[in-house]
Amino acid sequence: MKSNQLTTTRKLVSFLLLATLTGALYNCGSTTANAPAEMPAQSLPVLTVSDHQVTAHREFTASIEGSRDIEIRPQVDGYLDKISVDEGAYVRKGQVLFHIDARPYSEQLNTANASLQSAKAALESAAINVDKLTPLVANNVVSDVQLKSAKAAYDAAKGNVAQAQAAVDAAKINIGYTSIKAPADGYIGTIPFKTGSLVGKGTMEALTVLSETKDIHVYFSMSELDFLDFKNQFPGKTVEQKIKQIPAVELILADNSVYPQKGKVEVVEGQFDKTMGAINFRATFPNVNGLLRSGNTGKVRIPRELTKSVMIPQEATFELQDKVFVYTVLDSNKVQGRPVTISDRSGRYYLISKGLKPGEKIVYNGLDRLRDGMAIAPQKMSMDSLLLANPI
Repeated sequence: MKSNQLTTTRKLVSFLLLATLTGALYNCGSTTANAPAEMPAQSLPVLTVSDHQVTAHREFTASIEGSRDIEIRPQVDGYLDKISVDEGAYVRKGQVLFHIDARPYSEQLNTANASLQSAKAALESAAINVDKLTPLVANNVVSDVQLKSAKAAYDAAKGNVAQAQAAVDAAKINIGYTSIKAPADGYIGTIPFKTGSLVGKGTMEALTVLSETKDIHVYFSMSELDFLDFKNQFPGKTVEQKIKQIPAVELILADNSVYPQKGKVEVVEGQFDKTMGAINFRATFPNVNGLLRSGNTGKVRIPRELTKSVMIPQEATFELQDKVFVYTVLDSNKVQGRPVTISDRSGRYYLISKGLKPGEKIVYNGLDRLRDGMAIAPQKMSMDSLLLANPI
């Protein structure tokens, strides 16, 4: 009996061990079969960093004004009886712009002419009296006191003629002022008055403003740091000498197009604006075709020649907490984020002063899918082909 029980117990233990081993083997196989396959490394374009001889540009917000903005004001009082130009019209020097009613000044001229004729008659009478008394005094017929009195009257009459002539000349000048002419070639601004308006020398507002635009002045400002960089960039002992060394500059218009003619920086203010912390410069551009007008805005672009600079495309960078980063590719094909310092820019490219060296590799795009330590499958990309597709 005991032998049968022992045999049964052994069979039960063997069965349990076999069942356990079979279950373990099944679970192991099932786990292996259901485990997710490892994701392949991403294929991303990679650039090898190199230095380049480039021309960088600094851009400064600018306002455009005519070389002269001339206020047109009346020199005599009266009613505007004619406006000969329209707002925005281009006028030539000497062209009549406005006409003031000249009738009152014509009457003043007539009165002055009449006074002049009267004065001339009085002068002639005084001269006759002097001529008549001169021989009489010589022959002691009359006293010389009468001759002296006659000569004094002649001198007074002569003075009256000069005074009357001055009044005639003044009246003619006033009549000339009734026709208000353009002092230079240029464009007419806003005209706030209408025909029939009473205007005069005491009128607060100008009749209009004429912008002389043969040459255009473009004003821009530099911060204190930009100004220090400017002084270190160009040779010369004085600011005036340094300004002469600035190459021709470009004007970027409001639509981001480049004005076809280049200009020259000529003038800088003598001191900083304490409230703005900036100093103003002025560049002059030719405006032969009249494309530029006073009141336009744009940007002045100053070129800067750089001997050797590490250059990377802007697409290969990303920003994080006000810093610019790139993903460098290590020898293991793993990527690592690295901050870089941008010294300047040229077109769609950044010039790097710190953070990268020639020969290092960076990821060109697909940066939003990367994290530090991720492995990628680098796809080599030529910087020359990129520059060919997107020139500096």
